[in-house]
Amino acid sequence: GAHLDLAMTDLQRHWMENSHAIQRLRDNPQTADSERSLALDWSNPGLSTELTFDPGQGACPPKAAGLARPRVAILREQGVNGQIEMAAAFDLAGFEAIDVHMSDLQTGRHDLAAFSGFAACGGFSYGDVLGAGQGWAKSILFSQRLRHMFAAFLADDSKFALGVCNGCQMLAALAELIPGAARWPGFVANTSEQFEARLGVVRIEPSPSLFFAGMEGSRLPVAVAHGEGRADFLDADPPDEEVCLRFVDDSGNPAVHYPSNPNGSPGGITGLTNEDGRVTILMPHPERTLRRVNFSWAPPAWPNPSPWRRMFENARRWVN
Repeated sequence: GAHLDLAMTDLQRHWMENSHAIQRLRDNPQTADSERSLALDWSNPGLSTELTFDPGQGACPPKAAGLARPRVAILREQGVNGQIEMAAAFDLAGFEAIDVHMSDLQTGRHDLAAFSGFAACGGFSYGDVLGAGQGWAKSILFSQRLRHMFAAFLADDSKFALGVCNGCQMLAALAELIPGAARWPGFVANTSEQFEARLGVVRIEPSPSLFFAGMEGSRLPVAVAHGEGRADFLDADPPDEEVCLRFVDDSGNPAVHYPSNPNGSPGGITGLTNEDGRVTILMPHPERTLRRVNFSWAPPAWPNPSPWRRMFENARRWVN
């Protein structure tokens, strides 16, 4: 009998036609076209990973009997919603995670000096209005008490700090207080002109970051959720030696096209550290993928816990 003989790429193109047309009107037309091109490229190998370390061999023994549990401040502001996962990440690595709201620092209920490190969390600070990370930073820079507190903490070579998503934007805007961070970028609206929530693949680059010691060269999937993640270096050359994380395409090369590069950052740059590696900023959310089941896709052979736990174990070992 009669049968229909069509190439899969033709069927895919027809199926995407209306949604692609809408996406071109709603979003940046160039990124819409780029996403369609990737979807229609049936030679693309798809997501792939590479581990350069054994995730089953922890960098330190978490929760070992008698092992001290340094205090880490899980820092949040109005609207932040990533503090529970961040606290879990540090707790599992052997820290005592303490919930610290910015109002706690402003009123004196907490002082950063009492902590070994802090993690500035992400997720819709100030309702995720444009420039929310800048607003968070200015609440520190324009307060004599907070400016002095953060400057003293960030200059102390026995302390560490991590900023993720809104926390990344906030710490980037505090670069003037961070030794060795003068070449850090600001973070501006994604090229797609949309909030990007997807699974991306990043490569861990050689850098002094204490969080990524021994993880260099690994390619890992990670949760992405941001509207202003494009690194803007203000026409300066990116400081390659301070880049610790970049998006890569399905062939493992620095991602320059959407959606492998979800925000349009040059060379896929999405994480940086200061010169001595104590302060690290990331746009993606490794704390949201602490277990293999947290991924929408992960290699079946991966163990549980997720390889991302190593970065938090590295921080615990560094405090030792």
